[in-house]
Amino acid sequence: MNTPNKTIIRFEQAAEQSDGPIKRVVGFVAAKDIIKLLDEATLDANPRSAKANSVVSDIIESVTESPKIFQFKTKGILLGTSDFTELDRKRFELRFSDPAYEGLLDGGHNMLALGTYFLSQVMDEKDVKKLKLWEDMKAAWSVNRQAIQELRDQFTFKVPVELLLPSNPDDAETVTVFRQALIDICAARNNNAQLTTEAKANQKGFYEEIKKRLPQSISERVEWKTNEWESDATRPIKVKDIVALAWIPLTVLNEAGLLPNKTENGSPLNFTVIPQNIYRNKGELSLLFDKLMEHPSVSKQKNPPQYEMHSTLIGSAFEVLGRLPELYDQIYLNMGEAYNANGGRFGKINEIKQPRHGSPAPFTGEVGEYKVPDGYVLPILYGLKALMAVESGQLKWKADPSKFLARNLRALVGAYKMPMEMAGFDPQKIAKNENSYLFMVGEVEKALIKEGSVAKGGN
Repeated sequence: MNTPNKTIIRFEQAAEQSDGPIKRVVGFVAAKDIIKLLDEATLDANPRSAKANSVVSDIIESVTESPKIFQFKTKGILLGTSDFTELDRKRFELRFSDPAYEGLLDGGHNMLALGTYFLSQVMDEKDVKKLKLWEDMKAAWSVNRQAIQELRDQFTFKVPVELLLPSNPDDAETVTVFRQALIDICAARNNNAQLTTEAKANQKGFYEEIKKRLPQSISERVEWKTNEWESDATRPIKVKDIVALAWIPLTVLNEAGLLPNKTENGSPLNFTVIPQNIYRNKGELSLLFDKLMEHPSVSKQKNPPQYEMHSTLIGSAFEVLGRLPELYDQIYLNMGEAYNANGGRFGKINEIKQPRHGSPAPFTGEVGEYKVPDGYVLPILYGLKALMAVESGQLKWKADPSKFLARNLRALVGAYKMPMEMAGFDPQKIAKNENSYLFMVGEVEKALIKEGSVAKGGN
């Protein structure tokens, strides 16, 4: 009987190859033996979650129409683990001690298709059609597992399986190098350059401290893993959008000389981020974020390849970041009213849309009157950098940013009309111009000084 995160896989035919720290076993596994793997399979190690699409439909069709040659029509699945026992008769007992980076590395859509196919043999067709996500399939799998077991021997088609193992499981250094290699292999097999950056970062644990500091309602909407988010939202928040915002407080730390300036080997490091890159070069900022999080002054590997952040300074920047998505939406939802209060006609700007049923703000989903381009909002949000300061080794807000915006957004947008007009109201021209951001930092500083003067005058 299988125990959690443990299964036995049996190859009908197999070939072995070893090179360096990795041993590869490649062969065919009978579909009836894949059933056991589906009992334990998670997609934690796979950088993207499986979701029903045309690929899944095609795989199911191949199984149904040509089961005898199915093993030659699909790339199959990729498994990897550092904890295993090689048994007799081409059998391997696999223990997935850390599902975050061991287990099913690639072939999630194949596994979703196979699970759905097995379920289609014991469920009503209309119920099978409701299985859209990996989680849907797994829930139905638990309910129908016994019925599938009773049909087990009729599943005679074969599935190609590739199994990656450490070449010397008794050598600690070999196992460590093997584990670190799994993430790179996993990302490369999934064959998506952008996925490689954010997916690898998520698997290394770089986003864990951000997840803790975002409001739960927002964190649940973030697509931390491709095709997977916890909320019911149909349009998730992209990780790269959150990482880009992180560079607003991180820039304050960098300008104060508090981010690392040398690698562990003494090579120079530069974490300077020009403000317009938060709009136009989010992929580059994800790479830079990884470089920061890998630095030993920020994080340490607790269980390679995963990292654990220990820097309270960076943690304080993430606390500040935790407020930024809601502040973005506060600007998004109230910019139209603020613009109109300054004698403008926001709805008449070509780039502004007024959907009949309103427009949901990007992070909270709260519905507002106008659909506002990102290029209009970001420079104002960036201006709030002037409200951030380092005190006693921690990054903090000088004033409550939400209340500050409530008091000053009209004045800030009134000033912002000038760069908008100079750019011909083109949001891309505004957001790609460094001066737009620096101008708004100056306007926030003025508003903060003015509030301080008023407060002193009232004493």
